Amino acid sequence: MRPHPAEPAVLLALIKILIQEEDFFIKKSPELAKILKTQVAIEIINDVFYILNIFFLEVMMSFKNSRGLFLLAVCLSGLLILSSAGCKAEKQGPAPVQKTVIQVGDKEIQAKDEAIYKTREYNGHKHEYLSLDFSKIDHPASVSEFQQVFHQPPLRQYNTGTCWCFSTTSFLESELKRLGRGEFKLSEMYTVYWEYVEKARRFIKEKGNSFLGEGSEHNAVFLRMKQYGAVPASAYTGLLPGRTEHDHSALFKEISDYLEFCKKNNYWDEEKAVAYVKLILNKHLGEPPAEIEYNGQKMTPKDFLDKVLRLPLDDYVSFMSFKYLPFYTKGEYKAPDNWWHSQDYYNVPLDEFYQAIVQALKNGYSVALGGDVSEPGISGDEGLAIVPSFDILPALIDQEAREFRFYNNTSTDDHAIHCVGLTQKGDHTWFLIKDSGAGAHRGPFKGYILYRDDFVKLKMLVFTVHKDAVADLLKKFEQK
Repeated sequence: MRPHPAEPAVLLALIKILIQEEDFFIKKSPELAKILKTQVAIEIINDVFYILNIFFLEVMMSFKNSRGLFLLAVCLSGLLILSSAGCKAEKQGPAPVQKTVIQVGDKEIQAKDEAIYKTREYNGHKHEYLSLDFSKIDHPASVSEFQQVFHQPPLRQYNTGTCWCFSTTSFLESELKRLGRGEFKLSEMYTVYWEYVEKARRFIKEKGNSFLGEGSEHNAVFLRMKQYGAVPASAYTGLLPGRTEHDHSALFKEISDYLEFCKKNNYWDEEKAVAYVKLILNKHLGEPPAEIEYNGQKMTPKDFLDKVLRLPLDDYVSFMSFKYLPFYTKGEYKAPDNWWHSQDYYNVPLDEFYQAIVQALKNGYSVALGGDVSEPGISGDEGLAIVPSFDILPALIDQEAREFRFYNNTSTDDHAIHCVGLTQKGDHTWFLIKDSGAGAHRGPFKGYILYRDDFVKLKMLVFTVHKDAVADLLKKFEQK
């Protein structure tokens, strides 16, 4: 037999009295107070009152001479049931997604990036590497969002260490268009050939005390062009018949082995050693042309440079930002690929270094960049480069943070690229990078990677640009 309707009402009144005791409920169980205000909890309470009424009728019969104990049982049981109802109510819907942030005091600094391991297969082997979830990064969706400088389409360097030449050649092609000379596609491998020759020459002159590697710097291209000129890409590809992709692994090994033989045997005949290195180069790349035909005219590579391209090679300047040299002075960029120890680098504070890049792009100049891309924050597969929070917060990137990483070799000179565009997305400036490396061509932007401002500030170590783009900055050196 169902109890009298008045009995549930009595119990409800008792529980409501407890709810009204704000100090008790909010201080002791704030979650319960919150739950009781929801419609879900009210519906659950209505459902359980019938059972609750029956239970307490039993209790009343057992303890009718103990009024205080009865009331206590009502209160405690009511709290337990309501707490259970609250738990059930919470489980009915999915928990809201919380933004994970780094917080200092009451201020949220930035979204927190979680370090995760990923695996990629390369040459038949799986490689594990540290990365992050790039899907949480707000970035430009397309290269079309960028204010761009004219440039030729991206090309791959394949299995070579020639990024320095691909990036600088692309930079000079953009300059030719900007200067009104027209659109040209120049040969990278013509310059690479002569760079190997000059590396071998210095190695012999210095009796083996000269760095020998595949890499070099932007300004090496200017030096080789001054010496040997330039040719169109169609005049010299550096590919033997039947080949479509560059691979210098065997080439470099043969040159390196020969020069080490010279060192071991104290063989320092420069003319003969350089001649032998040319034979190696001819074997792997083909002999470069001594004469080309352009628009029906025959000319040497030097004539092509001087009479057709008319590039102002002395007007290009390179900058760095390091504390090992006084600011607003010129000096050496201390990197192995600066194998001839060029001291033609203008050293400026980081803020001016970064702003010079931004302003050059805004004013229609492209910029050749060099720096570190061996980082968890860069992904060719995603086409993005940022500095994750587990490295350093963007607000903390300064001269000291940059210097520390260069000093302890966590920022190294391992890649050269061509910056051809700029855009703003949210709180960040993004840079459009034309990249000859394999990673960029594997990703969604097919030859481009999008660099965020923090990555440029922390990881780009040098840049090269036309002097007119940095005229105000160069005046500070004149004042010295």
